[in-house]
Amino acid sequence: MNILITGNMGYVGPAVVKQLRSSYPDARLLGVDLGYFAHCLTAADTLPECGLDVQYFMDVRDVSVEMLSGVDAIVHLAAISNDPMGNAFEEVTLEINHRATVALAEKAKKAGVRRFVFASSCSVYGFAEGGARAEDAELNPLTAYAKSKVYSERDLKELCGESFVVTSLRFATACGMSQRLRLDLVLNDFVANAVATKKIVILSDGTPWRPLITVQDMARAIDWAATRPADNGGNFIALNVGSNTWNYQVRALAEAVAQEIPGVEVSINKDAAPDKRSYQVNFDLFSRLAPGYCPKVDLRGAITGLKEGLMAMHFKDANFRQSSFMRLKVLQEHLDSGRLTRQLRWS
Repeated sequence: MNILITGNMGYVGPAVVKQLRSSYPDARLLGVDLGYFAHCLTAADTLPECGLDVQYFMDVRDVSVEMLSGVDAIVHLAAISNDPMGNAFEEVTLEINHRATVALAEKAKKAGVRRFVFASSCSVYGFAEGGARAEDAELNPLTAYAKSKVYSERDLKELCGESFVVTSLRFATACGMSQRLRLDLVLNDFVANAVATKKIVILSDGTPWRPLITVQDMARAIDWAATRPADNGGNFIALNVGSNTWNYQVRALAEAVAQEIPGVEVSINKDAAPDKRSYQVNFDLFSRLAPGYCPKVDLRGAITGLKEGLMAMHFKDANFRQSSFMRLKVLQEHLDSGRLTRQLRWS
């Protein structure tokens, strides 16, 4: 089996490579990544890419049909991967996250690829009151990032067929330790602040809801989707991926971190503008279709893993929000140095 992973050199990619190599030791694994964050290694004894057979350093916008010959499944992670970056590069976000995704799927279908796994997001629900949202709920994307996921799902559904099975995994908010750690994610931010400063300042009023999932459990869901037969969900499925026990309000996440890391003070910015991104999500369908791949790591385990990982790195940076742990900061540094163009291509 040949599996191609785009965006493998980001936050989630190392866990995906590790999971797929473990599940399919004889598979040929290929990576495609432009390398924006290749240098952002954390707690890595070896390069995560050592788990691959081939690493292509290239823009996903430039992948050719010929490159996909013989590939059985594509795991499409490559994206401008959060709201701050999407807001800063709105048009490029739509180009990469939407148009390049559809173009890649069209090339994949033409090349004979049989399965296409798309990393979507529960952020497509935007602001949703009145209980947990299932897959058939109305979508309310509030940002360029979320809109790009909605547009991609719509167009991917048109491409699916018996010989081209598409799985769109609407992931909960990512968290947990990684060999390319990000701290611009809510739980990761809280743990980093707790370790570095013993203080957690919630930048919102603490009431928004967020479902969460660790990168390790994201990788397990991708493992399932990479070989999903069409009779288990259909030729196309958009599926919430997470756990019903992982729907938390932001302030509850901060309090959970404080319980696991003694001496941490939690404060809420009561003057903050309301965070319009708030949604609870129902994950029943995923648990029925993929019972052996449901999340294994709970909130306490995720916090402990982050704490231990950061302490092993001797992490003490109270100013980490201005560092390379924040993906937007990395892109901005590339731009300021002239390494990247405004179209986010290497100059």
